[in-house]
Amino acid sequence: MGSCVRSSRALSPVLLPRLLLPHMGYRPAGRSLWTSPTCMTVNGDSQLLPLPSQARVVICGGGIVGTSVAYHLAKLGWTDIVLLEQGRLGAGTTRLCAGIVSVAKPISIECQMANYSISLYQQLEEETGIKTGYVKTGSLCLAQNQDRFISLKRLASRLKVMGISCNIIKPKEIAKLHPLVNIHDLVGALHLPSDAVVSPPEVNHALAVASAGQGVQILDRTSVQQVLVEKGHVMAVETDRGSIACEYFVNCAGQWAYELGQASELKVSVPLHGCEHFYLLTKPLQEPLPGTTPVVIDMDGRIYARPWQGGILSGGFEKNPKPIFTEGRNQLEIQNMQEDWDHFEPMLNSLLRRMPTLESAEIFQLVNCPESFTPDMRCLMGETQGISGYFVLAGMNSSGLAFAGGAGKYLAEWMTYGYPTANVWPLDIKRFGNLQSSRTFLRHRVMEVMPLMYELKVPRWDFQTGRQLRTSPLYDRLDTQGARWMEKHGFERPKYFIPHGKDLLSLDQSKTFYKPDWFDIVGAEVKCCKEAVCVIDMSSFTKFELTSTGDQALELLQHLCANDLDVPVGHIVHTGMLNERGGYENDCSVVRISKNSYFIISPTDQQVHCWHWIKKHMPCDPKLHLEDVSWKYTALNLIGPRAMDVLAELSYVSMTPDHFPSMFCKEMSVGYANGIRVMSMTHTGEPGFMLYIPIEYALHVYNEVMSVGQKYGIRNAGYYALRSLRIEKFFAFWGQDLDTFTTPLECGREFRVKFDQDTDFLGREALLQQRHDGVFRRFVMLVLEDHDTELDLWPWWGEPIYCNGQLAGTTTSSAYSYTLERHVCLGFVSPPPSPEGLPTPITPDFINRGDYEVDIAGQRYPAKAKLYPFSSLFTQQKRRKDDMELSNLHGK
Repeated sequence: MGSCVRSSRALSPVLLPRLLLPHMGYRPAGRSLWTSPTCMTVNGDSQLLPLPSQARVVICGGGIVGTSVAYHLAKLGWTDIVLLEQGRLGAGTTRLCAGIVSVAKPISIECQMANYSISLYQQLEEETGIKTGYVKTGSLCLAQNQDRFISLKRLASRLKVMGISCNIIKPKEIAKLHPLVNIHDLVGALHLPSDAVVSPPEVNHALAVASAGQGVQILDRTSVQQVLVEKGHVMAVETDRGSIACEYFVNCAGQWAYELGQASELKVSVPLHGCEHFYLLTKPLQEPLPGTTPVVIDMDGRIYARPWQGGILSGGFEKNPKPIFTEGRNQLEIQNMQEDWDHFEPMLNSLLRRMPTLESAEIFQLVNCPESFTPDMRCLMGETQGISGYFVLAGMNSSGLAFAGGAGKYLAEWMTYGYPTANVWPLDIKRFGNLQSSRTFLRHRVMEVMPLMYELKVPRWDFQTGRQLRTSPLYDRLDTQGARWMEKHGFERPKYFIPHGKDLLSLDQSKTFYKPDWFDIVGAEVKCCKEAVCVIDMSSFTKFELTSTGDQALELLQHLCANDLDVPVGHIVHTGMLNERGGYENDCSVVRISKNSYFIISPTDQQVHCWHWIKKHMPCDPKLHLEDVSWKYTALNLIGPRAMDVLAELSYVSMTPDHFPSMFCKEMSVGYANGIRVMSMTHTGEPGFMLYIPIEYALHVYNEVMSVGQKYGIRNAGYYALRSLRIEKFFAFWGQDLDTFTTPLECGREFRVKFDQDTDFLGREALLQQRHDGVFRRFVMLVLEDHDTELDLWPWWGEPIYCNGQLAGTTTSSAYSYTLERHVCLGFVSPPPSPEGLPTPITPDFINRGDYEVDIAGQRYPAKAKLYPFSSLFTQQKRRKDDMELSNLHGK
């Protein structure tokens, strides 16, 4: 660093001790990273503007995220918008952002947001006349090994589905595109020609100017102290300069979003935590680097690099991050924090390995700025649970610039229409609950999350920190029997059970896009489910009880649910809770426990979202009561033909279908325990029973089941076996296959909709209209052919589906079917549009007669598509084949 002040010094690591000299006061003259005070206020006036007494919406945070929300709300016709910034406009993380906008993101919705942001930042110059520093550089995502190359090929397949230009290229082509990159250890790269760099403060300024031009009031040096709530609705915002009455509040406070949520009158959980983030600036190189040179993203080297004023800007995501602000808010504006060259040294070494000619470059500055990260590396978006009108957009995981445009657009749509125009469930803040708001949990998790930003993530990877937060009473018992665990919404769930004698270490460290090491273990569990009996601990399910003194519970459920809930006591109804568009807000099983009492079972990660949805539509009636009883019951799934024998022996009650019909619930005694809710369903299509056991009886019932079950070949099983079973039976799961845009007509569940009744339920009109107009996409089952399970890459999810050579859709989930002995993918397909470009209704012929292929990392495999499970067909064919082989053997 001394080079930029005194004499010429190079980037060589041997100079690091000398680079620790304090020159913190120095700032670059360019405005691409630091903005002069004239850019901090929209009107150029240093006087504080008067605080309005009321507004329709108040946005807290004058960074690029807050100004994007204001801009898009104004574009959608909102008036009476106030944006508040505690310091100067854009003086937070936005001021020190590295300025890279790339579509190379792990999930599709993030790619869409980044792609929109690129278009927005490009057009802002024309719209406002303010230069945003937009330069279309493109980017190069490098691969140092085959696994990384596979992950980039998978990403390329997804991007092409979205119409985003990208190319898989060889090392020689990398060298042609970027003169400084050392290619000797590279196997290839993903080239993204539409990626760009911008000046974040100028983009922020342009968004603010455009918003102000649409009537948005922007006030800096005004701190929000708390949000006032009345009867569950936002009422006002209290600031250090007075109060503003409002209907909506948007928390875009970045690093301080967590503290702002906690400081509100009714606490709001915004699970994020700050970390130090470092990047290096050089002076212009001897041969200045053109501004159009591609951005380099070397995830295996944990670094990124972009051109900057003739030199290089390079940062990364180290293995040993430094969390900050654990104790809460401690400054109004973010300054360049303490340099730490020792900490940055591994990334500097990596940069010099990738670009050796930088050895002679002169250092300008090492920048240290805070970035906020979330527990799952995805941003936080949407309306909070419990407070109507309180929205959040924060936790950008060092991608605030890339996401701000698209995220601001989707949040503005959400506030305007009640929903965004894309499926944003992976980003919905309601995927988290209060259990993730522990500061200790967030500090520990962020130390894992930041290195994971560039870590190679193979399918089915799991977080290692913040574990054992929520466990079943059987956790220790299952753990000693070889359970290997995964986490869902903070709950530990068994993946599979390692048999005695297996190499535990190698199995735990197995990471691959190919056939996994647990293949045979899960296969044995599936076989036991089909031939004997298995037990799966499914206690993580969300469980609610809805009760009333009269018909209020039934009336509410009839309004919320597509299926008919007016059934006899003891009956189980599988139903969707739909929105006004007919899409699934929840997919659940509802049991009528008594005339006015219902037991609702939903997916694990629906705990907050489902509660919010029901409460949102629930009348304020003291005679109607909703209770979350997830913690009160342990759930055991007994799957297999011998499950009825085990339960019959433990309860002295016949469990045959004649005495215990399918989709029925009885409260029974099992062993010594009373009050066990036994249900004849397994969520897999296999015979068996779900047992909902009061937690104090859980260990006793489990021990009894395992003891009696020994003679029937009982064993433990995990969720991997469950996944294989449900996919081969064509069972769709919410959050994986179903979402808020999927209707029952699109996934073959029309028989679960009460069309024949006069009951007016949410989504009815939309479904009737869809039935009239036709369905334009359909949920299908695809069985791969000519796919070698041993040698070929496996499908996991998100693979493009082609029909007759044309893109038709994507997979939503997949698994190896041990029954069919091949891979099964589930997903949605659509026919090509009409010559006029209009959607075409889908027909059975399109599905049954089409030539289908599934694209796995660029390689297409033929597949057979069906609208119903054809496991029975393959089972019959296999049985005939086995009989023929047996007869041939006897004939020899």
